[in-house]
Order: sequence, then structure tokens, then C-alpha cells
Amino acid sequence: SADGGINLSLDAIPMGLPMSDPAAWTTAMNNLGMAPMGMTGQPLLPDFDPALGVMTGIPPINPMMPGLGIVPPPIPPDMPAVKEIIHCKSCTLFPPNPHLPPPATRERPPGCKTVFVGGLPENGTEQIIMEVFEQCGEVIAIRKSKKNFCHIRFAEEFMVDKALYLSGYRIRLGSSTDKKDTGRLHVDFAQARDDLYEWECKQRMLAREERHRRRLEEERFRPPSPPPVVHYSDHECSVVAEKLKEWRAFQRGGELPDDTKFLEAIQTLLTWIERGEVNRRTANNFYSMIQSANSHIRRLVNEKAAHEKEMEEAKEKFKLALSGILVQFEQIVAVYHSASKQKAWDHFTKAQRKNISVWCKQAEEIRNIHNDELMGIRREEEMEMSDEEIEDPSEMKETEESALVSQVEALKEENDSLRWQLDAYRNEVELLKQEQGKASRDEDTTKEQQMKLLQQALQGMQKHLLKVQDEYKKREAELEKVREDKLKIETLLENLKEQESSASRACACSQEKECPAEKTLSNSPVKSEREVLLVGIISTFLHVHPFGASIEYICSYLQRLDSKICTAEVEVLMTRLQNTFRQELSGVGASLEKRWKFCGFDGLKMT
Repeated sequence: SADGGINLSLDAIPMGLPMSDPAAWTTAMNNLGMAPMGMTGQPLLPDFDPALGVMTGIPPINPMMPGLGIVPPPIPPDMPAVKEIIHCKSCTLFPPNPHLPPPATRERPPGCKTVFVGGLPENGTEQIIMEVFEQCGEVIAIRKSKKNFCHIRFAEEFMVDKALYLSGYRIRLGSSTDKKDTGRLHVDFAQARDDLYEWECKQRMLAREERHRRRLEEERFRPPSPPPVVHYSDHECSVVAEKLKEWRAFQRGGELPDDTKFLEAIQTLLTWIERGEVNRRTANNFYSMIQSANSHIRRLVNEKAAHEKEMEEAKEKFKLALSGILVQFEQIVAVYHSASKQKAWDHFTKAQRKNISVWCKQAEEIRNIHNDELMGIRREEEMEMSDEEIEDPSEMKETEESALVSQVEALKEENDSLRWQLDAYRNEVELLKQEQGKASRDEDTTKEQQMKLLQQALQGMQKHLLKVQDEYKKREAELEKVREDKLKIETLLENLKEQESSASRACACSQEKECPAEKTLSNSPVKSEREVLLVGIISTFLHVHPFGASIEYICSYLQRLDSKICTAEVEVLMTRLQNTFRQELSGVGASLEKRWKFCGFDGLKMT
């Protein structure tokens, strides 16, 4: 640029011209932070680092970057750029005074590849201009004016930045000092229609690519449109009917059909019905297709049952695996507990003990979580089993009755469907009769055959209808029998309840009669000689233990004498004798304990 801060790389510059003073060119390129190249393509300074320049504050710029929008970094005001003499074959370029301000430039036009060069010598030719500026890059055209200026068009935009570096240099042709052989170069951006046209073409191409990319992205994320549904015709109707009937063939032992065909057929049938394709002529075809679709319900129920069975098997596998994991957790926790005992604990270091205790806590927490999960699964299974056991015979009868009712309803629906089919066949017969009078004699034979076929079909349908009616009557009779059995079972249950209530009343009366005798027996606290012996032994035992003893301790002593003695019997006997034995509480909080003491001497004074 005008301030001299643009790199001028020779990687892309054809160096076919000899340099009379390579040291000056090297110094100038080194100031720009670029590796100078010789005529043979070898670097003039082998130890040159392109990331570092002689002048601090001028960072290196990649000369291959596009020139559009590039603004060179500013040079500090206290650090002027140092430019060296450049020797060419026919001329010499002398740098400007570094203390002078940089030459002014106009605003860079978009896509600029053309520069204005003013201040040329009067004797300067296109060959000399080409010699100077071809070092900046490939020159496409030079338009030289009769006056001392010209326009140079380069192949790329970044070459313009290299040419601007030469702005301010004084040019001298050969060794002449004539004014016509000298001049001061002024290089600036030029606005050319060719550059603007190419830049606009490039922008339009980028915009097209961007639109194409966005369109591809939108098409990639757009959901696929559903396939179009064919219009109704007799041929398409037969194709859809065959697809719907494939599962019937599979249930009779055929090959497994594809679900996609069934879904396509159902969608087509739904679309036809919504379009209004059902009329008097096509009603039978649509009814047969709907009936075929209805037959798929049984298949779906069977598939659901199979999936539920698989789910149950998976639950069983999960429960078995969880129980195995719990067993392994128990073993690991047992290892931790055994390692925590005094015998092995003393041999571990402090850090090892800490790790073992932390591991033990973690293992116990995980074990408890898995154990709770397993117990929850078992509780759910027990609840399900209990719900199944609660069902009584009356509910079983109700389920059987509901099944019979559903079968009767299904038979009714089938009966109605058969009647509708009969009506449809009759309508077809009437239509055929009407068409028979209008048709020619050649068609009479075919229509008579159709009539015969329809009559045979009607006869078959009537026979089937009679069979269905007979089955319907039989099922109604079975339903009435089931209802009678249910009434008998309910009467039996009521009789059993009455018998149970009478038996409970009789037991209550007998208990009331036995109560007076028990009251007479219970007047004395000691009822038998055995209890007298127990009182004597307990008194002797407690007299030896003045601070008292627990009921378990007393019973353990008595069971040595007689193993049939139980704790409840001894406790009831001692509570009856309040003047002989007294119960006291000792301890605090969790160590609270009940103790029995002998108080017969005090009780003797009180009685």
C-alpha cells in the first residue's frame, strides 16, 4: 500500500530478469518480512525466518490472500518504513524519503485488479513498465497514455497490493540524468468496468451456490411426502382386496405376509371412502374389503398376547439376573466384613482401612437398593397372585356369561351382515332383470348364467343363514342354563351364610353358659397343685436374686426342671399373684428392662 506495509512475496513472481544489485533487493524484501529468492529459485538468506522481520511492528502478510477487503496493518508513527533501492535491467528505483507522509490513495473499488500509475518518465516505454510491474504478478494488459501515466490490469486482486508498494519511488532510466528519463511513480487503485463485471459475476455465482446449498439443506430436512393414492377402479379394488386377504391365507397355513402391504391397502381403502367412491354399485366390494379388515383384529390380539408373553419372559430373566447379582454382592460384603474383624484389621494401614470402610459402605448401599428392587418385584407378583386367588366361582360364572353374551352379539352381527349381503344380491338381481330387457339376445345367455349363479349363491346364503339361526338358538339355550346355574349357586351361598350365622349364635350361647363356671374357678388365684409348685419354685429363685430377674431368665431356669413350661403361662401366673410377685422397670432408653421381684413378705403384712 501507500504506507509500505504490504508484503511482496516473490514465490509467484517470474524472476527471469537479472538483478544487478541483489543485496539491495534482499534488504528491501527483508524489511517486509519476506524470504527473498534468487534467480535459480534458492533463498538468498538460508537462515531467514519469514515470521520475523527486520522492522518490528510490521507483521508479515500472506501475499496469496485475496485482495478484496484487505486493509494493511497501520505502522506506528514513530517507526518509519525503510525502503531500499531496487535495480532492474533497464532502470533503477530509488525509495522515497522515509520522513515524508505516505502517498494518498482512493477508496478501493470492489474486485479491483487495475491500478493507475502516474509520474512515468516521458521516455518510458511499455517494455520498461512491464519490466518493473511484472515482478508484482501476471500482467494482463497495459493501457499507456500519451501523457506520463498508464493503467495496468493484473490477473489477481492480491497483485494490486504488491504494486501499491512501489508508490512514491523515483524511477531513472539507465544512468541518464535527463528530466525526460526520470519521474516519481504514483500508484493508486483504478475503477475499471471489467473488474466490476467480474466481481459481480463472482458474487452472483457465490449467491447461486449459497441458494443451492440452502435448498439442499431444506430438502434434506423436509419430511418425505406420502405416495399418491390411486383412483378407484375395479382392477385396483381387486388388488386392494387381495392385499387385505393375505392374512387370511396366512392363518390357513400360507406364507407370512408383509405389514406394509396391509397398511398401504388400509390407507387406500380409507382414502376411497373419504373421496365418496362408495355407491350402490360398489357397496358390496367395499363391504367385503371392510370385512377383510375386520378379520385382522384377531391377528392383532394374538400379536399383543405374544408380546406380553415375551415381556413376562424378560421379567423372569431380569429377576434371575438380579438375584444372581445380589448373591455376588452378599459375598463381596461378607469379604469386607471379614476384613474388618480385629484379626485382619490390625495388619492394614490407615489409608487401606479407610478405603475398605468406604468400599464396604458403597457395596452395602448398592446391595440394599437392588434388594429393595427385587422385593418390590416379588410384592407385585404376590399382589397379582392374590388378586387371582380372590376371584370366586361367581366371578368365573360371570366371565363365562360375558363370553357367551359376546359370542351371541358376534352371531347377531354376522346375521345382520348376511342379511345385508342378501339384500345386496337381491338388488343386483333386480338390476340384472332391468338390464336384461334392454340388452340384446346375444347377452341373454350370459345373463341367464349369471342369474343361475346368483340364485345358487342366494340358496347357499339362505342355508348358511338358517344354520346361524340354529346356532343362535342353541347359544341362547346355553345362556339360560348358565343363568339358572348361577341362581342355584346364589341360593346355596345364602343357605351356607344362614347356617354359619346360626352356628355362631349357638357358640355364643354355649360360651355364656360356661362363663359362670369359669368365674367360680377363677375366684382363687392358684387353680391347681402344679401352679402351687411353680409359685414355690419361683419364690425360692427370686429370693436368691434380690435385685430381680427377667421373665426369660426365670423360664430358662424352670425349663431345666420341666421342658413343657412356657413363658406365657409363667407370666400369667405371676401377674395373678400381685401380693407375691412385683414387676419393676430398670434402665433408661434402649436398655430398658422388665424385672420380677419377690414381695411375699410385704404382701403377707398387707393381706
